[in-house]
Amino acid sequence: MKVSVIGAGNVGATCADAMAHRRVASEIVLLDIRENFAEGKALDMMQTATLNMFNSRVVGSTNDYTKTANSDVVVITSGVPRKPGMTREELIGINAGIVKGVTENVLKHSPNAVIVVVSNPMDTMTYLALKESKLPKQRIIGMGGILDSARFKCYLSLALNASANDIEGMVIGGHGDTTMIPLTRLASYKGVPVSQFLAADALKKVSADTMVGGATLTGMLGTSAWYAPGAAVSALVDSIVNDQKRLFSCCVALDGEYGQKDICLGVPVIIGKNGWEKIVDVKLNDEEKALFAKSAEAVRNMNSVLASTKV
Repeated sequence: MKVSVIGAGNVGATCADAMAHRRVASEIVLLDIRENFAEGKALDMMQTATLNMFNSRVVGSTNDYTKTANSDVVVITSGVPRKPGMTREELIGINAGIVKGVTENVLKHSPNAVIVVVSNPMDTMTYLALKESKLPKQRIIGMGGILDSARFKCYLSLALNASANDIEGMVIGGHGDTTMIPLTRLASYKGVPVSQFLAADALKKVSADTMVGGATLTGMLGTSAWYAPGAAVSALVDSIVNDQKRLFSCCVALDGEYGQKDICLGVPVIIGKNGWEKIVDVKLNDEEKALFAKSAEAVRNMNSVLASTKV
């Protein structure tokens, strides 16, 4: 299996490294527009193969999309990272042109690939990739919900003083500070609702911390996070190339599901070899339905900015 990662910055390189460690694919191509940048990172990773016991071949390329030919999955991380104080909306004008160009180049050489979108604002960039590629909707997936859910489970584990691996939790809606919806009502600790362990105020704080999880790290690091995003992409790609049928929250095209149409938004989906295979209907209560509708409205507002932007 072959996976290409477009953009060799912090997220893209970490994603490629994580996939090599997980032995997700036999060949991983890392592409960047900066001269020798991807080649250098790929070579650095290859020099860890005997230390980390993987056999994946990692190849770097300076903007040569022929190296990505016949990829089973293509991950798009290209774009300007969010800076402190910058909203995801402010990224639209710059990143839309980048994502459009990358999508066109990728499909020239890998017309059958599943495309995973990481570039921000992710919901809008996923929608753009869907419209520009004209691919079946199941082959366009935005990664954000997996990352947000991982952060949610991390904060729950800290509040519970428990192993994060014993916790289940999911975040749906938009991949933004004000649009994501941590489903605290459905979160559990080894099958037991977390509400039996945490008071309402504690759960409210976990939810709030999750929603600003990305912005918190941006403020600390001076740029977007990369370890958790890279790991989230790796888990998603693993489920695709190995047909694992994992249930993840991902940004996908909705056509009536959850009461929404003509939009890409985070919902629970089954991930397999053909991309997302099924949208799972979580029975939301009235409060959660209202939050989801509000999230959709905010993402549509971002999409309207995309429509007025020349790309």
